[in-house]
Amino acid sequence: MKRTKTIILLTVIVVVFAAALYYLWQKNQEDPVTYTTELPSEQTIIVKTVATGSIVPKEEVLIKPNISGVIEEVFIEAGEYVKSGDLIAKIRVIPNVSSLTSAKNSIALNRTIMQTAQINLQTQQATYDRQKALFDKGIISANEFEGVKNTYLQSKQSVEQARINVNSARQNYDIIKTGTTSGLGNIAQTQVRATVSGMVLDVPVKAGNQVIEANNFNEGTSIASLADVKKMIFEGKVDESEVGKIKEGLQLKITVGAIEDETFDAVLDYIAPKGVAENGAIQFEIKGTLKQIDSTFIRAGLSANASIILNKAENVLALKEALVQYDSDTKLPFVEIEIGDQQFERRDLELGISDGIFVEVKKGVTKDDKIKVWNRVQGIPDYAQNN
Repeated sequence: MKRTKTIILLTVIVVVFAAALYYLWQKNQEDPVTYTTELPSEQTIIVKTVATGSIVPKEEVLIKPNISGVIEEVFIEAGEYVKSGDLIAKIRVIPNVSSLTSAKNSIALNRTIMQTAQINLQTQQATYDRQKALFDKGIISANEFEGVKNTYLQSKQSVEQARINVNSARQNYDIIKTGTTSGLGNIAQTQVRATVSGMVLDVPVKAGNQVIEANNFNEGTSIASLADVKKMIFEGKVDESEVGKIKEGLQLKITVGAIEDETFDAVLDYIAPKGVAENGAIQFEIKGTLKQIDSTFIRAGLSANASIILNKAENVLALKEALVQYDSDTKLPFVEIEIGDQQFERRDLELGISDGIFVEVKKGVTKDDKIKVWNRVQGIPDYAQNN
């Protein structure tokens, strides 16, 4: 019995010893882990966010008529340049029957008033002549004659005022009927003229269309839109998560989808104080004025993207983000510097801005230090991991 136990114990010892020898042999067969290194480099790091939008004129003017009617003729087309005062369109007035009748009645009424005033003037004229003859003979006093004279002068003023009212009523009748009257000249309401100089962006009407004048209850019909296409702005929107990072005065890099291989400089000069909900997210409107676009014609309404430069560091010492490690306790950044063959020491870092690929190094390493590539993936050749 004792002999059997001894044999079992010796067998177990031999098996364990053999397994240990096999494990050690396997470990010796594995290649030792070797770490590659990389050198810091000089980089220009730009931190930016992107806003989507479009290019629109800085000032777009809508030309509206000051009288209702029908377009008789249009003298411009989209794409043309016009100067302030150039004729854009001509309107044929379609008179309102009620207004026309009212204007005609006003003429008749004022004519009646004028006739009454003329009859009164004739009466006062006769009285004045008779009293003047008596005054000249010294029969009546000066005060009595002065009262008759004042009454006569007032009658003359009443006739003159009645004549003005008749003429005004007649002009109002002509305007309601035809849109113009004698004496208006170039300010005839039937002629629509450009109020500013610029390019015609759109002509939404054509001959035969009805138009409505602008008033307190209606914004009126737009006959044309004009703008200076050399003064354009980027108009876009940013998400609420980004709006806190931007401010007026930041530089923008504008890329227009329809214009390849060209970017335009702009300055952010407006951020909406209130956001608007769109597709479940709050969006804030931004605007930026484009600089120096004289050499390139940008059509209004083209879609564009604006890269908003939040921070920039030019020609600074930088590391790849993947080389930086963080202490598990202090959460402070560090790297490992090669001091010998596969021998490394820790160096604490002071970091600056990062663009997600490279990070600025303010303190901790020099351009000649070899940085350990610590997060090497097993089974992938070194040359593949470094590219």
